[in-house]
Amino acid sequence: MASENQDIPEGNVQNILEQESLKWVFVGGKGGVGKTTCSSILSILLASVRSSVLIISTDPAHNLSDAFQQRFTKSPTLVTGFTNLYAMEVDPTVENEDMGNNNDGMDSLFSELSNAIPGIDEAMSFAEMLKLVQTMDYSVIVFDTAPTGHTLRLLQFPSTLEKGLGKMMSLKNKFGGLLSQMTRIFGMGDEFGEDAIMGRLEGMKDVIEQVNKQFKDPDLTTFVCVCIPEFLSLYETERLVQELTKFEIDTHNIIINQVLFDEEDVESKLLKARMQMQQKYLDQFYMLYDDFNITKLPLLPEEVTGVEALKSFSHHFVRPYEPSTHRNTVEELERKVSTLRQQLKDTETELEKLRKGKQKI
Repeated sequence: MASENQDIPEGNVQNILEQESLKWVFVGGKGGVGKTTCSSILSILLASVRSSVLIISTDPAHNLSDAFQQRFTKSPTLVTGFTNLYAMEVDPTVENEDMGNNNDGMDSLFSELSNAIPGIDEAMSFAEMLKLVQTMDYSVIVFDTAPTGHTLRLLQFPSTLEKGLGKMMSLKNKFGGLLSQMTRIFGMGDEFGEDAIMGRLEGMKDVIEQVNKQFKDPDLTTFVCVCIPEFLSLYETERLVQELTKFEIDTHNIIINQVLFDEEDVESKLLKARMQMQQKYLDQFYMLYDDFNITKLPLLPEEVTGVEALKSFSHHFVRPYEPSTHRNTVEELERKVSTLRQQLKDTETELEKLRKGKQKI
């Protein structure tokens, strides 16, 4: 399929692998475009150039376990077949058991707080996870984020926590020692007293603010947008890029997944029509994001799951995919020559038979 952008060199993710200062790599986009596959492969590629890599899924669907075909939990687990790649899956909502047992009063207090400030539960959970991650010594951390809306909320967590602290302060000023009395009545001890709650929120706020500074530093953080060449995905990517710019988060890589290439054996009218439709959006991507590294990945006839399949597919991230029309390898040429020779031999045999038949007549 001819493209108006033939003079544009094909992009890849080599720039991310070469940026040794990177600490956080976010991978996000619309649901169902292949974020988990892309983030998994990015983490595998980074593991080949970094001392240690952690990939974290903040998507409640937890597709990381499916991608690597290995069970992951909320604790970092070594990925089978690697010595320096770890994975963990985090539920972006506060789990009651993390708050201790027999604390109905505490649950209701946090429940009230969650209702008062939308997103506070996710913010606190995320802060806890970041606190944990910061104590670990990973060279780079890859986030396989939830669909776009959740990702943008994640970037708003510092202001969400700020509101939460303000709400807690107003409650403290309004009710005085009532919170302390409540904790004593419910027999929860000092660890759930008002000072403990405030201390916990303050601690989280410090972590979030510290990490947020890192998120806004292009030397330390970048966001990779994953999409497919369709209208809704183009629209969603544009919204994501604008939001990231608003939050001062660096983004200069787009991965366009599920691209149909004009292979020599493609004869289906449906596929040809889809190719034409895709080309229209590919041209728009190149026009809108002419200063981005755009990596195009081919649509495969099978799913990419398991470490070996992920490793095998990873070379498309660093070298542009070439459709079979342009990929005349020595083996392919030899096969074609062999076929032509056989056809020539068969034709000569047929001609010889015809000649002998005429001679008899």
